[in-house]
Amino acid sequence: MEPTIVYPARMIRTMDPARPTAEAIAVRGERIRALGTVAELLTYPGAVLDERYTDAVLVPGFVESHSHAGTGNMWNDTYVGLVDRTDPGGKRWPGCLTIEDVIARLIEADGELQDPGAPLLAWGLDPIYFPGERLSAKHLDRVSTTRPIHITHSSGHSSSVNSVALDAFGIDSGTNVIGVVKDEQGNPTGELQEMVAIALVAPLTEGRGVMYTNPDALRAFAQDGVNTGTTTLTDLGSQLLMDDEGLDVYRSAVDEEFPARLNVFHFGLGLGKVALSFEDAAKRLVHLRGLSSDKLRFGNVKLMLDGTIQGFTARLLEPGYYGGQPNGIWAVSPEEFHEAFETFHRAGILVHVHCNGDQTTQLFIETLEAILAKYPRPDHRHTATHSQLSTRAQYRRLAALGACANIFANHIWAWGDQHMDLTVGPDRAARMNAAATALRHGVPISLHSDSPVTPLGPLRTMKHAATRLTVSGRVMGEHERISAQDALEAVTLGGAYMLKMDHEVGSLEAGKFADVAVLAEDPLEVPAARIGEIHVYGTMVGGRHHASNVAAPVMAGTQ
Repeated sequence: MEPTIVYPARMIRTMDPARPTAEAIAVRGERIRALGTVAELLTYPGAVLDERYTDAVLVPGFVESHSHAGTGNMWNDTYVGLVDRTDPGGKRWPGCLTIEDVIARLIEADGELQDPGAPLLAWGLDPIYFPGERLSAKHLDRVSTTRPIHITHSSGHSSSVNSVALDAFGIDSGTNVIGVVKDEQGNPTGELQEMVAIALVAPLTEGRGVMYTNPDALRAFAQDGVNTGTTTLTDLGSQLLMDDEGLDVYRSAVDEEFPARLNVFHFGLGLGKVALSFEDAAKRLVHLRGLSSDKLRFGNVKLMLDGTIQGFTARLLEPGYYGGQPNGIWAVSPEEFHEAFETFHRAGILVHVHCNGDQTTQLFIETLEAILAKYPRPDHRHTATHSQLSTRAQYRRLAALGACANIFANHIWAWGDQHMDLTVGPDRAARMNAAATALRHGVPISLHSDSPVTPLGPLRTMKHAATRLTVSGRVMGEHERISAQDALEAVTLGGAYMLKMDHEVGSLEAGKFADVAVLAEDPLEVPAARIGEIHVYGTMVGGRHHASNVAAPVMAGTQ
């Protein structure tokens, strides 16, 4: 008889309103057998006691429904972002607070490269953090005038390159491509905005960066999940699924020992030329769905409509950007979007759509409404992902259409000051990432990191949604705060729901997978501002135990 292992804990939060807390959890094989008191659970046949979690708090394993497996690839390059970050191995990387810090780190990385012809690749930059002076090719030329330099911006929607790179790819005053930023004299500055312009230098990052993955990157990504208590991850936009060689990248890495579940979405539109027609891609995804396993899921699709608000490339309705900047860049035409959306919808495929600006949310709504009028489909759960400037009226329509909103709460912290002061102004910023409004109108929500755009870490995401604090300590829209309880539900059952996995993960209930986040403190008992500081000991995934690589913080008086 397979044993039933009973794990007592200091507190268990189940996210099941029928039994919201428990003293212990009983696991048999990969699944939860029961929750209750230790005495109750030890009456089950074959029950044995395992006290490894006696001092810990257990909650459902977090579900990250918008992230990128290429996160595991990013750490092969040099990090030059503003905020401190921790890599999957547990090493903490200090942020670069000024352009001079960025240059200094790049000079150090340049000195470590052995091959004089190899490009220097970096990531995490956002020029909006450095008002008054925009990082340009001239800055990067101080690092090297002999090797190409390429920095992927934190959003993934822009890049910066040096003069060597511009020359190597023939980008000059005569280059007439939307997104190639030029100075007052008409010369390229080295900044490339959105995918068409970035593609001009694509050979520099071939096999690297967020849109590329391999087995090593997948394993690093999964360890990042363990470090943050995330047991279900999403690769929201893979370009590998349309051929069997790319498919094997995932299938070779995600085995019984892989410490997370991975839901892989095909990047169906918005990233340049597609590999297959929409019809053929839909047929392929339906076929791949049949190849899914408990750990590895296929059969969903992502479509992208616009850019980023902090990069001024998102599409906004009136009154537009705070400083009167030109409206953003459509990733695709509305007609092509409608064709893609309709094709995948008719095939029964779950569709998540990148909608940063409210103009893109409006297009999502109007397109979905037209498609559903022709092809009704109950319980579709199509999702506006990011949903950053979605309005009250739009949330009412999303609810009426049965759509979900995956809200980018991390933006409140990462760019809140810039949104209030530079991008959309204090009034519209107070209405951004409006989780409270979405909940009031009955829209199913989740909260996400879009890792590596912001760090993976659902506890921090909870904190941002509950406090709405910016880096400077201001509150960006106090009336859009949500409770810690609602935030916890959003990063567990909420994410599971919009992945159509809520019957398997997202709460601790008998019959579901034994996926658990093991925490040092209870996120519903600490002050909201401290939720993001809770230490994660590790996870349980399908009854298997996985340890975090991040050392527990040393408490005062224990040194």
